[in-house]
Amino acid sequence: MKPLQALRAYARGPWREDLVAAAVVSVLLIPQSLAYALLAGLPAEVGIYASLLPLLAYALLGSSPYLGVGPVAIVALMVAQATAAAPAGYSASQAALVLAAESALLMAAAAALRLDALAALMSVPVLHGFETGATLAIALSQLPALLGSPAQGSELPALLASAAGSGWRWHAPTLGFGLAAVALLLLGRRLLGGLWARLAPLIVLLLTLGVAWAVQAQGLGVPLVGALPALHPRLQWPPLDPALWLALLPGALLIALIAYVSSLVVAEALARRRGERVDPRRELMGLAGANLAAAFSAGMPVAGSFSRSALLYDAGSRSRMSSVMAALLMGAAALSLAPALAWLPRSVLAATILVAVLSGLQWRPYLEAWRYARAEGLLMLAVTLLVLNVSVAAALGLGVLGSIALLLQRTARPHVALVGRVPGTEHYRNVDRHEVEILPEVMGLRIDESLLFTNARSLADVVQAQLTQHPGTRRVVLQMSPVNGIDYSGLEALRELHESLRRQGLRLDLSELKGPVLDRLRAAGWERWFQGQVHLSHHQGMTAGQAQDWVSP
Repeated sequence: MKPLQALRAYARGPWREDLVAAAVVSVLLIPQSLAYALLAGLPAEVGIYASLLPLLAYALLGSSPYLGVGPVAIVALMVAQATAAAPAGYSASQAALVLAAESALLMAAAAALRLDALAALMSVPVLHGFETGATLAIALSQLPALLGSPAQGSELPALLASAAGSGWRWHAPTLGFGLAAVALLLLGRRLLGGLWARLAPLIVLLLTLGVAWAVQAQGLGVPLVGALPALHPRLQWPPLDPALWLALLPGALLIALIAYVSSLVVAEALARRRGERVDPRRELMGLAGANLAAAFSAGMPVAGSFSRSALLYDAGSRSRMSSVMAALLMGAAALSLAPALAWLPRSVLAATILVAVLSGLQWRPYLEAWRYARAEGLLMLAVTLLVLNVSVAAALGLGVLGSIALLLQRTARPHVALVGRVPGTEHYRNVDRHEVEILPEVMGLRIDESLLFTNARSLADVVQAQLTQHPGTRRVVLQMSPVNGIDYSGLEALRELHESLRRQGLRLDLSELKGPVLDRLRAAGWERWFQGQVHLSHHQGMTAGQAQDWVSP
C-alpha cells in the first residue's frame, strides 16, 4: 500500500482509538517520567525529555502497536548504579546520555547481526528472580523518600548502613503525605474498575498536589519536586570522551539486554491476546532508535513499560501512531502543568512507585520452581538475593552463567532409552515405563537428544552400559527420530560407537533418521565407514531378517 493510501485508510480507520489511548497515557506519563528520573538519580525533567522523541523513534522502527516506551523502574535502577562508574568530572545526566547512546548502538549491532535469539539466554527462573529482586530493590530505594529520611541506597546493605548512620530519622509530615497517597492508591485499586482504576494514580497526584499547595507543605519541611527548569527539549551530543564511554560500557551492555528482554516479553504478551505477532528483530531496532533519540535529546535510557503498555492496550490502541500522539500530547501537558507540578511532594511520587511495583510481586513461582526443578528454584532465589544485596550486574551474570550451567548439566549425558514393542502393534516404548516385548538378540535404543559436543562424548559409554546388561545382543538399532541435529563431535561419537560395536562382532543400524540429519551425514561421507543399514521405521529395523521371537524383558 502506498503511503498516501495508507494515510487515507488510517484517517478512515483507527485514529480515534489511537487518540483516546494516547490521551489517557500522556497524562500518566508525566508523573511516572518524573518519578523514574528521580529514581535514576537524575533531574526530574530528564524523564520528560526521555518520553518525547524516543516515542517517535520507536513508532518509526518498532513493530508493536501497544508497547509504551519511556523511562521504566528497572532500567532507572540500573542507570542509578551504572552512572556511579563515570569518571570524576562528569555529571549523572551526562553519564545517562552516554548509557543511552551505548545501549542504542549495542541494540543496533545486535539487530544487524540478527542476535535477537540471544534473549533466550535469560531463562524464566532468571527473569523472574531478577524481576522480583529489582521490584524489592526499587521499593526499598523509595522508603527514604516516603519516610522523609536522609538515608540513601538501592542495595539493602547500603540502605541499612545509611539509615543507621543517620540515626533512623524520619519526618512526620512527609510520611503523612506518603501514607495518605498509599492508602488512596490502594483504595482506588479496590473500589474502582476499568479505566478509572488506571487513572487513580493521576487523581491521587492531583489531590495531594492541591493539599500540599493549600497547607504550604514546603514550610512544614516536606520535600517537594520543586520548580522544573524551563522545558526546552534540545538536540545535543553526548560527551565523546573515550574514557567515559569505556567506563560505562559494562553498565550499558546490561541495560541493553534487560531493556530488550523485558520489552519483548511485554510486547509478545499483549500481542498474543489479540492473536497477533511482533517481530523480535524490529523490536531491537525500535528500542535502538528510541535510546538513540534519548541520547541526543537530553534524556536517559528507555525501554517498554508494562503498565503503560497495558494501558495502551486496554484503552484501544490500534497502531504505533498512538505513541506519536502520546508524545505530542505529553509535551503540551508538560509545558502547561509545569508550575503546578512544583508543589508535588516527593513522598507521593515514592508512594506511586511503591504501589505500582509491589502490585506485580509474585511469590508462587518460587514454590513452583522448587517443586518442579529444585536447581532452577535455587537459581531464581540466588538472582533475587544478589539484586537486593550486591548489584544488578552480579545478579545477571550469575543468572546467565547459571542457566548455561544447568543446560550443560542436563545435556552432558544423552538420554538413551531401551525400547520394546507394545504387544500387537508396531509402536515402541521405554521398557521401564510400559509393558512391552523385546527380541533377545536385537537391542532397540532410542536416542532422546541431538548429538552435540555437549553430550556426544559419552554416547558409546551409555550404549555399552546397556549391552553389559544384555549380553546376548547381536545387533543394535538406534531409533533416531528425536535427533534434530548431529554436529561434528556427534559424528565422531557415532563413528566411535560403530567401531566399538564392530570390534565386538555387533552391527549398528539406524532407524527413523530425519532427512536434514541424513543429508549432513552423507555430505560428510559417512558411507565410507558406516556398514549398517538405515531403516524407514524402527519396527522394520528391529525385524529385518529376524525371527519373530518376542519375549518380555
